Amino acid sequence: MKPDIAKQVEALRDMTLAELQERYQEVFEEPTTSRHKIHLQKRIAWRLQANAEGGLSERALRRVEELANEADLRMLAPKDSKGLALAPGRTVIGRISPTHDRRLPMPGAVLTREYRGRTIRVTVLDAGFEYDGTMYRSLTAVARAITGTHWNGYHFFALTQGGSER
Repeated sequence: MKPDIAKQVEALRDMTLAELQERYQEVFEEPTTSRHKIHLQKRIAWRLQANAEGGLSERALRRVEELANEADLRMLAPKDSKGLALAPGRTVIGRISPTHDRRLPMPGAVLTREYRGRTIRVTVLDAGFEYDGTMYRSLTAVARAITGTHWNGYHFFALTQGGSER
């Protein structure tokens, strides 16, 4: 780094936020909305060095162009009239409601329980449960098939606060 650039970069450390914002305007020829001193110091230092040394090589610039052509780049999200970031047609605002009972793990999970000396494994599916090669519509039906008596399925597999340990 050239000595005069090194002095300018060193001077950035002692500048106030207002001075850094003003220096940013001088170096980049556009205002900044950043209020982060360290970020501004780094950006200004980079630009000073790039201006003095000539910036990126031709090879690096070609690679940047290749990457930019392959990507849909956006520096800031577009804003609606209320200042919220939106991309019309691509952004949906709303609640995501689970399609299954919150007490159950996600489909594909395996519920395991020890019962009368054997290990019971039940797979949670999108539309029911699979136990021992048979499909069941509810955990209660699975518990009844295992025990031969009526059980609350969530309680049997310890999926409720009052259930036995998992």
